[in-house]
Amino acid sequence: MPDVTIERAGRLDATLTELLPELSRSRVAALVREGRVSVDGALVQRPAAKVRPGSVVSVTLPPPRPSGVAAQELPLQIVHEDDDIVVVDKAPGMVVHPGAGHPDGTLVNALLHHVRDLSGIGGVERPGIVHRLDKGTSGLMVVAKNDRAHRHLAAQFAAHTAGRTYLALCLGSAHADAGVRESMLARHPVKRLCWASTDSTTGKRAVTHWAVRSRRGAVALVECRLETGRTHQVRVHLTELGLPLIGDPLYRRRHMRLPASLRALALSEERPLLHAWRLRLVHPGTGHPLNFESEPPADLSIALAAVGLVTPDEPVLS
Repeated sequence: MPDVTIERAGRLDATLTELLPELSRSRVAALVREGRVSVDGALVQRPAAKVRPGSVVSVTLPPPRPSGVAAQELPLQIVHEDDDIVVVDKAPGMVVHPGAGHPDGTLVNALLHHVRDLSGIGGVERPGIVHRLDKGTSGLMVVAKNDRAHRHLAAQFAAHTAGRTYLALCLGSAHADAGVRESMLARHPVKRLCWASTDSTTGKRAVTHWAVRSRRGAVALVECRLETGRTHQVRVHLTELGLPLIGDPLYRRRHMRLPASLRALALSEERPLLHAWRLRLVHPGTGHPLNFESEPPADLSIALAAVGLVTPDEPVLS
């Protein structure tokens, strides 16, 4: 990493974070403590050390540490890749990150194999997961390849400026054809795998803009634009609106009975028919707006045709 010249007095960690935007402040502090930063040729190991204008700071970046997660050659649809980000079209049934019950076979395992120029997130050789999709949900996700991109994307999602639109195939009816559902989401008090709207102050604000795109009998194709991105947000809000997702193992209602045309398809009972259809963001390197769109996967397309919401030779979305 090239040397940098201090322009004004201040703390070493704060000053370097400003001059080296590709590094987070916590990363800078760690590098200082590890003895990888010198000021005017002298090693400094206190992040709070004062620096003066005109001082020259040298930073030695170590290679990223292995993450301990295995790279695996798994099917992965990459729709965009550059030096900073990867946009993938996640298949239904793929878990995003290794964890309890899913030690491998995940999106992260696949990315470690397919993406060869990860510079590391926080000094670890891993992709930067900014937002997640549930295992059963298909569609678009953006992943960061370096610290600077990760922070930039995380800020967009935190400020709700990154746009996400989902398509959901639902069974039921709501009191209107469009609206905004806003609530505080928290863990369900009884069903610990589920989330629910609550009056509790421990909940987090969740906002979903929804509209019925088409309807045939009791089946509706619903478009959901997320203002926030809480866990299970779309699934909870649509269920509370009277439009539970077809195939949802957690939120489906016991009395729900699928039309014969859908029962004949033997749809997966572990796959809510929910698809992350559109993704909008600002590129963390160039500042240019990016827009992506993903065609629904085969199971959702077949289901839409089976109930007559589209014809077999008609594009799913026109």
